[in-house]
Amino acid sequence: MIGLKRPSRLFLGSATKISRNYKQLSFPRSMAHTSFPADLPKPEDDGAANHLTNMSIPSFSLPATNGKSVDLSALSDLSVVFCYPRTGAPGETITDDWNAIPGARGCTPQACSFRDAAAELRGLGVTHIYGASTQDTPYQQEAKERNHLPFELLSDESLRMVKALRLPTFEWKEVTLIKRMSMVIKDGKIVKVFYPVFPPDQSANEVKKWLQTAKESA
Repeated sequence: MIGLKRPSRLFLGSATKISRNYKQLSFPRSMAHTSFPADLPKPEDDGAANHLTNMSIPSFSLPATNGKSVDLSALSDLSVVFCYPRTGAPGETITDDWNAIPGARGCTPQACSFRDAAAELRGLGVTHIYGASTQDTPYQQEAKERNHLPFELLSDESLRMVKALRLPTFEWKEVTLIKRMSMVIKDGKIVKVFYPVFPPDQSANEVKKWLQTAKESA
């Protein structure tokens, strides 16, 4: 994939600065960016994820927010990975140009949808839930703690997953971001892809409904 650019350590616009030392992170207790405008442009299916269904995931490791590394190809049983462009930082001003990009806004609502549905997803047989973006691990650790996410976030700052899976991406302020999507993985193989995802806060419900249907028809 040509022209991909690794995310800079900080690309927050007018955001609060996030320290590289996670122990020094500070943020308000109130949740940030948990809603989105009703008139956001809807993303269209450009076919950029069509190749993913039934793909066997090649081996690569991504750093997780718990300090461990995760190789998606080595996961047994049923897993769900949802991808998102970037979560906003506490105090960050969301600009009109970001809102104007179809599918860009709503990363925190998407993550929170999986937080709220985590127990039901596990009840449907999901062993692992991961969120993934090209933001770095300290940034993701702050988002995980602030939003009380009961699962780990994976950093593809190195673009390993983007390149290995040829994921749909877009450029914003000279940074490569993953388009919003989610994948159901069974024993290292992608069995279902949800792309595009809209509205973002219904991402987990889409996955849940598909798993329920699959379970009923099994």
